[in-house]
Amino acid sequence: MARRKKIYEGKAKILYEGPEPGTVVQYFKDDATAFNAQKRDVIEGKGVLNNRLSEFFMTGLNQIGVPTHFIRRLNMREQLVRACEIIPLEIIVRNYAAGSLATRLGLEEGMQLPRPIVEYCYKDDKLGDPLVSEEHIAAFGWASQQDMDDIVSLALRVNDFLSGVMLAVGIRLVDFKIEVGRVYDGDFMRLIVADEISPDSCRLWDIESGQKLDKDVFRRDLGSLTDAYSEVARRLGVLPNAAPVAKPRLIN
Repeated sequence: MARRKKIYEGKAKILYEGPEPGTVVQYFKDDATAFNAQKRDVIEGKGVLNNRLSEFFMTGLNQIGVPTHFIRRLNMREQLVRACEIIPLEIIVRNYAAGSLATRLGLEEGMQLPRPIVEYCYKDDKLGDPLVSEEHIAAFGWASQQDMDDIVSLALRVNDFLSGVMLAVGIRLVDFKIEVGRVYDGDFMRLIVADEISPDSCRLWDIESGQKLDKDVFRRDLGSLTDAYSEVARRLGVLPNAAPVAKPRLIN
């Protein structure tokens, strides 16, 4: 399709004006970044894999009644999504100790947490997306208490869905982050899952070997990022001509 006006370009995606009012075209780049973009590279095929994987996860969430911005995939690198007002927070759900949580609290990497922990980061690249509390969110008006209740509910439903889908193909969902947007139908406002869900935004470990199948491969120089993402796509049956190890079962 013909490109329209560019709305925004981030580290991993470009947003273009959509073909219909209230829509946006989301383009997945091959760029890989880590440590607040201090480490950069271009990984051929990464954008294609993330586009297909995000389509798979967003479609599954829509099917079980978790609202997302995803409308349909347009081609190998682009998808049509609903325009929304992004709440300036990254919502992180953690099932196992890893990354900054393990460092902050001195926890052994891979330790199962007593229950899923939801954390929030303020979206600002210049500040390094700092961790914030619900007190900060309320004080600065980024979201209301009702918004926060709905965000936690959305995040935990996404966690239940992703955990089950990944478990079915031998992958442990260690943690993930999502973004949430507001959409308006007349005077009625509701919250939806936005941005993307892909190995860029999740920590995924092979259950048997502990092999990392996410962006930590790039962060820690553990091998080919494309191979890791391709393995996730292969197991889920997302790659063409690749049969899934097990068919994910959608649980409402």
